[in-house]
Amino acid sequence: MSWDQVWIDVNIATMDPEISAPYGAITDAAIAIKEGKIAWMGPRSELPEFDVLSTPVYRGKDGWLTPGLIDAHTHLVFAGNRANEFELRLQGASYEEIARAGGGIISTVKACREASEAELFELGRQRLNALAKEGVTTVEIKSGYGLDTETELKLLRVARELGKHHHVDVKITFLGAHAIPPEYKDNSDAYVDLVLDEMLPAVIQEGLADAVDVFCENIAFSLAQTERVLSAAKQAGLDIKLHAEQLSNLGGSAMAAKLGAKSVDHIEYLDEAGVKALSESGTCATLLPGAFYFLRETQMPPIDMLRQYEVPMVLASDYNPGSSPLCSSLLMLNMGCTLFRLTPEEALAGMTRNAAKALGVEASVGVLKVGMQADFCLWDITTPAALAYSYGVDVCKEVLKNGNLVHQ
Repeated sequence: MSWDQVWIDVNIATMDPEISAPYGAITDAAIAIKEGKIAWMGPRSELPEFDVLSTPVYRGKDGWLTPGLIDAHTHLVFAGNRANEFELRLQGASYEEIARAGGGIISTVKACREASEAELFELGRQRLNALAKEGVTTVEIKSGYGLDTETELKLLRVARELGKHHHVDVKITFLGAHAIPPEYKDNSDAYVDLVLDEMLPAVIQEGLADAVDVFCENIAFSLAQTERVLSAAKQAGLDIKLHAEQLSNLGGSAMAAKLGAKSVDHIEYLDEAGVKALSESGTCATLLPGAFYFLRETQMPPIDMLRQYEVPMVLASDYNPGSSPLCSSLLMLNMGCTLFRLTPEEALAGMTRNAAKALGVEASVGVLKVGMQADFCLWDITTPAALAYSYGVDVCKEVLKNGNLVHQ
């Protein structure tokens, strides 16, 4: 056998559902890499003979390998912060009072409009580095803090540049319909027209997005407005997804599922009809415990119902300055279990196999098996459950991306 490298003295949580063991585990295993992909994997006792003189062999010291983590919902390209609003809220100020004073999402929009691409790139790079140190090898980045054509395109260009210059794979989502900007506060339909007639064509012309998202909610865009945007995106050949059922049940998830959405995200108020629609379409349900925690929400997503209908559950950070300023995918594993009562195996599947499905990259990443990209992490743990059990101790020892060591 001729391989580029071999790993031994490892246990592997493949997350492959075709392997019946919990986590798709193979203990006392070995894995071989050729040209950036997994060429062989199995029990070490079955490892074929290979040229040990010319092939680097790495020992995992009885640690665990998992697929590289995938954060399938972030807003990590933005300027400014809202720490002052956080303090004001804790001192008793209402959201309305903060908004009247120029706070809320509008303060982030103002900061993003004023920031240069270079400034946004450096801020995004630092955040991407933080996720990468925790084993993230693929991430989704949304726009949505420009709310005008020039700034939305600027945010998307920065996300694209981050993908070009960082080892983490970046999937980009256009979220022009994130909120209604002040200049359109009395005419949201006109803003939707702007998104459809000017922003989306420019995004498509420059090839700046893989998917389109909308915030469908009473404080944002109606079901009819949302359907207009998603239908146009689908017709243009882009993937679609949706912020839905976070604060109320407008039926956005069911509508998006019927259009073939990759995922619907938040979904705290999702009902059984919506869950059934997801199940029938194969749409993923993305759970965002960071926002649930930070906003001190009390309405939990319908976890048991999602299990019942076998809807793939994704777990993501929703990293953003307003509702989830928590730049840690590992923390989400813990929160997914403690706040939403996921099992550790469900949580890890939500940041590997199911997250890959939500981003449309399941053919190459998300599980460890022959033919997949050699994107994996070596963890200094005795069981995969430890990734969700504990937080704050650095257990990520090495990360490989396409077979190349990118973190140790």
